[in-house]
Amino acid sequence: MTYPTLIALVVTVCGGAAVALQAPINAALADGLRSTIGAAAVSFAVGLVALLVVLVLTGDGAALGRIGNVNPWLLVGGFLGSFYVWSIVFAVPVLGVLTAISAVVLGQLLAALMLDAMGPFGLQAIEITWQRVAGVVLVGAGLILSKL
Repeated sequence: MTYPTLIALVVTVCGGAAVALQAPINAALADGLRSTIGAAAVSFAVGLVALLVVLVLTGDGAALGRIGNVNPWLLVGGFLGSFYVWSIVFAVPVLGVLTAISAVVLGQLLAALMLDAMGPFGLQAIEITWQRVAGVVLVGAGLILSKL
């Protein structure tokens, strides 16, 4: 395994842990605000401020000036992120953290399997194999087991 691959895996695992930690924190925020949408909005606002600070501190603030150069439909990523945050804030009090995160992971894997197969957005297409399908099925089984 190459060093960049190892670093990418470690960063991604830490990102996954952050998502799991974010879920109950945002659910508690929603309880305090008495609004799941309000909690998602506050979470995104705090995240925006944090990212703007990092953008400026890293000297990459000029990236914002290039927003006019990108296709406007690419901004849908922000909507998708906000939908994710709201959905997890909504689901955690009902399902618990483990089941909610399991459902998120299953959704991610199903979408990822299709995206890999189609190769959109300049990605290389990767064939759907029985091993990849089995991995997704096992996560689905884990989701079901988490609610038994």
